[in-house]
Amino acid sequence: MREVLRRREFRLLFIGLSASMFGDSVMLLATAVWMKTLTGSNSQAGLVTLALIAPALVAPALGWIVDRYRRRPFLIVGNLASAAMLLPLYLVHGARDAWLLYAVALLYGVSFVMLDAGLSGLLKELLPGELLVQANGLLATVRQGLRLIGPLVGAGALAAFGPVPVVTLNLVSFLAAAVAIAALRVTEARPERSESHWVAEMTAGLRHLAGQRTLVRTMLGVGLATLTIGALEAPLFAYVDKGLHRPATFIGVLATMEGVGGILGGLSAARVVRRIGEVGAVGVGVGVLGTGVALLVLPAMPVGLASGVLIGGGVALAVVGINTLIQRRTPARLMGRVSAATDMVISLPQAVSVVAGAVLVAVVDYRVLFAVAGTATVLDGLYLLRSSRRDTGAVAEDDQRERELVSSALTAAP
Repeated sequence: MREVLRRREFRLLFIGLSASMFGDSVMLLATAVWMKTLTGSNSQAGLVTLALIAPALVAPALGWIVDRYRRRPFLIVGNLASAAMLLPLYLVHGARDAWLLYAVALLYGVSFVMLDAGLSGLLKELLPGELLVQANGLLATVRQGLRLIGPLVGAGALAAFGPVPVVTLNLVSFLAAAVAIAALRVTEARPERSESHWVAEMTAGLRHLAGQRTLVRTMLGVGLATLTIGALEAPLFAYVDKGLHRPATFIGVLATMEGVGGILGGLSAARVVRRIGEVGAVGVGVGVLGTGVALLVLPAMPVGLASGVLIGGGVALAVVGINTLIQRRTPARLMGRVSAATDMVISLPQAVSVVAGAVLVAVVDYRVLFAVAGTATVLDGLYLLRSSRRDTGAVAEDDQRERELVSSALTAAP
């Protein structure tokens, strides 16, 4: 990781992203806890996550917008707009204003999709292919590591001082990211406008994903994992409430343990990817994640803390694997659309399962939900590990298909 940090432009980007990620780590959990505090409902708290991931359903359109602009100026404007979207939260004073939390969470989801798509493209512009896994591993380490303090800061500040300091901190973090990105020196060609129909333009990312067997299998496995894991948002509040007999803010402690695991997963990601490849790393990450979820059937503090470590480590490893795979096997001009399409493929099943979890937690014991989700996710990880062994034979065919798709992706008619 020291090699990638020697590059000035990445160091600047890293500083800005670290500030933004800290703001996110403080804000996202606090939003769900805030909703729980306002309404007293586990289901409504869990549905905050649905609002966050819902924009991924229109990700192809959002990715198309991202690819129409140069990455650096787009990310500057995007971070400034993200800061502005938080302003309505200063108007939330009671349960009657809870709809504003959902509205801002929805906008936050749009920001996630578009800024992540722009960032993936910018990293590809800044770094050679061999350094992408180092950059992704370092960013994952910091993102998860910030969960050591971010959730506790957010939940603690919310309990002690109310939501205003939490919202303000996140707003400032977006401004800091915009300033750091503005200081970058990077030469980007203006994206060429295609004469293709807008439908062909928006679906270019999906067609790229569908054109490679390695990406198809990996996205299928990751989608199955999010289908089960998404159902756990609302049951997690029941676990803390009924299982551990703690207030909702205690979720911040569990999230902190996920941060511990995230550091371990991020630090080991580059080594794992070099040893077993991107798909294998995703498989290991998903399997570890599923094991952590399965442990939540035991409502005991030590087990819950250990589960958080496993979940955080598994997520970090899987994220580094999938991000590096996508970046390495996608041409720069399609990066925004492919990244956004990836968000859609992953988030669509998650959105369905978040709703299902919010409904099921009212009628099914949370331990049953954790047992089913954990077992299914472990099996999914084993599927990905098995499929990774077939990737070597598929690469040559994928490369040929990729060349054909890239030549037609932006010019094909619908």
